[in-house]
Amino acid sequence: MENHAALMEELNRYYAVWQETNYVYTEWAKAHGISVSCLLALTAIDEGGEDCTQKKISQRWLIPKQTVNMILKDFERQKFVELLPMQGDKRNKRIQFTAAGRAYADTILPELRKAELSVIQKMGLERMHRFSKDGALFIKLFQEAGGRNPNDADA
Repeated sequence: MENHAALMEELNRYYAVWQETNYVYTEWAKAHGISVSCLLALTAIDEGGEDCTQKKISQRWLIPKQTVNMILKDFERQKFVELLPMQGDKRNKRIQFTAAGRAYADTILPELRKAELSVIQKMGLERMHRFSKDGALFIKLFQEAGGRNPNDADA
């Protein structure tokens, strides 16, 4: 069995990378005049297509529903989004950008994607693929070891 101290050292490195990743995205968002939660909501709406809802934004990015609600209310006040009734589901509303919202998102998201894609290009596609694959394996094994799956119905 591997040395406990070596395992703990690696776990602490993982924590540091996780925290630093959150920090760099938070700082990037702050430099663009928004919160990281707002940035993630913009991303979710941009990528959400016809079935983007408050619940899906909250679940995808692990942002509390109340926070998403506040962001959407602010976006509505600024006329960046409209909330439309969903066919067959009266409890949820579909979120989509207005023309003003699309213009606003287009001042932020392409710059974010450019930075992210530049990083992937510098890392190399193979290394990025391995990074994603290894992260997915960690999640799977953690869930098997007793961690909760965020997609469970009662999560």
